[in-house]
Amino acid sequence: MNSDSFATAVILAGGSGARMGEGIPDKILHPINGKPLIQYCFEAFSQSATVDSLTIVYRDSAQRDLLEPLVPDSRFSRVDWAEGGAQRQDSVWAGFSAIQPNCPVVLIHDGARPLIDPSTIDRAAVAARNYGAACVARKVVDTLKQIAPASDDGFQLATQDRDQIRAMETPQAFRFQLIRDAYRATIESGKTITDDLSAIEDQHLSVQLIESATPNPKLTQPNDLLWFEHLLNHRAQ
Repeated sequence: MNSDSFATAVILAGGSGARMGEGIPDKILHPINGKPLIQYCFEAFSQSATVDSLTIVYRDSAQRDLLEPLVPDSRFSRVDWAEGGAQRQDSVWAGFSAIQPNCPVVLIHDGARPLIDPSTIDRAAVAARNYGAACVARKVVDTLKQIAPASDDGFQLATQDRDQIRAMETPQAFRFQLIRDAYRATIESGKTITDDLSAIEDQHLSVQLIESATPNPKLTQPNDLLWFEHLLNHRAQ
């Protein structure tokens, strides 16, 4: 634990992982190289110079029992736990409710992204402290087309400028009061959002985009596991 650390990380661990199929009941606990996937995530945040505490959002008590031994809690000033909700935004709000009110910066991270690099975490946290909001984002290399249905069951296509498009990843980092107030307004309005930046988009705030120095994919489908194993093996070399 670094005496100069200032941020809290909310780790979302309670997703259903429905696309992984019945053979993998909990994707974040699936072992790769003998270690549950989310343990790599916890270790990355424990090696961060900016993260002081963790808030882990879990699915149910049975999952929490399995997660607790994986957390290197001696590396943090405190580790809090919050039971997640029906939707992602409900789980984020549950995590916020467990955070100390005077927390200056919060990073929100998907537990299914175990390859996040500690230096990228730190860059996002510092940028959020200095500017208000920051997100790890990836440049798009494919040609992107906007589609609209055509009368013959095909589609009308419109090419998008990929230089003006980024794929959002996590962590997404914010001054805590800023994102907490934005989430409260989002929930009260009944709006559904799928990432945290969506909560502040209508405020037209500037967001710092942080490009990860290493791959930072999200485990989504069973076929992803071989790719994750390859990346982790390469990182260990």
